Amino acid sequence: MIPREPDTLVTLAKQGSRTALARLMTYVESGGDAQRATTALAYLSNEPYVVGITGPPGAGKSTLTDQLITRALSEGSFDGEGAFSEVGILCVDPSSPFTGGAILGDRVRMQDHATNEKVFIRSMATRGHLGGLSLAVPDALRVLGCAGFALALVETVGVGQMEVDIVSTADTTVVVTNPGWGDAMQANKAGLLEIADLFVINKADRTGVRETRRDLEQMLDLGEERPWRPPIVETVATGGSGVDELWRALSEHRQYLMKSGDFTRRRRQRTRVEFDRVLSAMVQSTVQTIAGGAAYETQLEALEQHVIDPYRAAELLLDL
Repeated sequence: MIPREPDTLVTLAKQGSRTALARLMTYVESGGDAQRATTALAYLSNEPYVVGITGPPGAGKSTLTDQLITRALSEGSFDGEGAFSEVGILCVDPSSPFTGGAILGDRVRMQDHATNEKVFIRSMATRGHLGGLSLAVPDALRVLGCAGFALALVETVGVGQMEVDIVSTADTTVVVTNPGWGDAMQANKAGLLEIADLFVINKADRTGVRETRRDLEQMLDLGEERPWRPPIVETVATGGSGVDELWRALSEHRQYLMKSGDFTRRRRQRTRVEFDRVLSAMVQSTVQTIAGGAAYETQLEALEQHVIDPYRAAELLLDL
């Protein structure tokens, strides 16, 4: 029988227990004391290198992720020191705004690796978080690092212009598009120029590839000049075409991060964002506690009678 104590589960996860690792993932998703205890233990370990894969629904992100898993386990690591021994995948799915549930069906397109002992796939729900990333994702990545995973792929839901949240989680962000996805104006509206480290035109066996590449190139030309210009890679994920080129581009970007010092800068910024999220979550929890008390009802009644304004009412509650 699998134990429930986080410290015991961490020990088992380090020894290779996938059941213990899954239980820890459940803890970081459920919140509360179990999440805090798990995070405290996992925080002492090294984080994996995180590749974020995002783009609109139907772009082929899951199929492309499946191909990248194969490359990671067979073609060698980014440092050229042999293949990754294990790969962790987090698939973040949208939650229903009505029931809060999610299909969590990304594994359907990763059947080649779903039973591979070297691969750990976890589906997570956004739980209403607009940026497309569950607040538990940073903790889940630390748990993967604690269990010895050196590489993690995070595939996010395609929620259009709100998908920029991945940039605060990933070391390298891959934006997947398709031929005929829209013009350069649409690309700029979506904020893709700011978040993409690499562009992938998937389903490149369809018509419109040249126009899509042209729009992306124009967008990059008109944007602010940066030391790293995101390369554009064409792939057909269903057949594996272009995946080798994509893997080389990922390796080159990682080398750039290490040599330029951007890797350290991004990790520092990630820590800041994560800390701010934790603070916000704890403040929100306090607000929910206040909202259930008698003082809240008193101030609410005063608001309804227009004898106080909402800002002053909130200040009085916070003072309590």
